[in-house]
Amino acid sequence: MKVKLIAYTPDAEKVVASAAKLCYSAVGVDEIQNNLTEKNTEKFVNMLMDIGHESPIEHVSYTFAIEGVSRVLTHQLVRHRLASYSQQSQRYVKLEQFEYIIPPEIKKNDIAKKIFIEAMENDQKYYNKLVDILAKEHIETFIKEGNSEKKAMSLATKKAIEDARFVFPNACETKIVFTMNARSLMNFFKHRCCNRAQWEIREMAIEVLRQVKSVSPVLFKNAGPSCMNGICPEGNMTCGKINEVREKFKNI
Repeated sequence: MKVKLIAYTPDAEKVVASAAKLCYSAVGVDEIQNNLTEKNTEKFVNMLMDIGHESPIEHVSYTFAIEGVSRVLTHQLVRHRLASYSQQSQRYVKLEQFEYIIPPEIKKNDIAKKIFIEAMENDQKYYNKLVDILAKEHIETFIKEGNSEKKAMSLATKKAIEDARFVFPNACETKIVFTMNARSLMNFFKHRCCNRAQWEIREMAIEVLRQVKSVSPVLFKNAGPSCMNGICPEGNMTCGKINEVREKFKNI
C-alpha cells in the first residue's frame, strides 16, 4: 500500500482561524487575518478543536493518491460521500496481468494462500479468454460499420474489456485519488481508525491521519477513532482496549 498526500490547502490552520474569527467578531473581510500570528492561529484552532466547533474546518481540504489497495477498500472508501474520487478504470484500462491484495490471514496460511493464488491466476485466464472471444465477435461488426481494421480492433478490445472485467475479484488491486475537507476527514477517522474497522481501510486511515497531522498538527490533534474523545460507541461490540487505543493515537 502506498499513501501519498499530494496537495492540501496552504496555511490550512490560518484559513480555519480566519473563518472562525468571522463567526466570533465584528471584523470585515479586510481585517479578517489581522493579528493572526502563528501563535494566535494555534491558540484559536486549539480552542475550536476543544469546543468541537467544526464548521470552519470545512474550508480546508487534503488530496491523497493511493495505490496497492483492493476494490474491497475503495468500495468502503466511497461510502464517505462528502469527498471527490478518481479511480483507475477497469473499463478503459486493459489488465494484462492484474495485481491483487492477499489478506494477512490468508497469506500466513500456506493452504489458504495456495487456493487464493490459484483463484487469482484463474481469474486472469478467464478474463483473457473473455476478451479474446468478445473482441473477435465485435471486430466484425465494427469493420462492417466502415472502420479500418486497426480502428475496429481498438474499438472491439475496448468493448470486450468492458464486459470481461466482471470476472475480476474484489481482491483486484486499484489506484484512487480522493479529496476530503478536514471535517469529512475527522468523520472518516472516527469510523475507519477504529479497531473494528476492516483491516485494510484501517491501515490506510491511520497513514492518512499520520500525514495530515504532519502538515496540520493542531487541526488534527484530537483526530482518531471515536473513543479518543469519549466513550466507545460500539457497545457490546467494543474491542475493550480504549486506553491502549488512546495512547496509540496520541503518538501518531
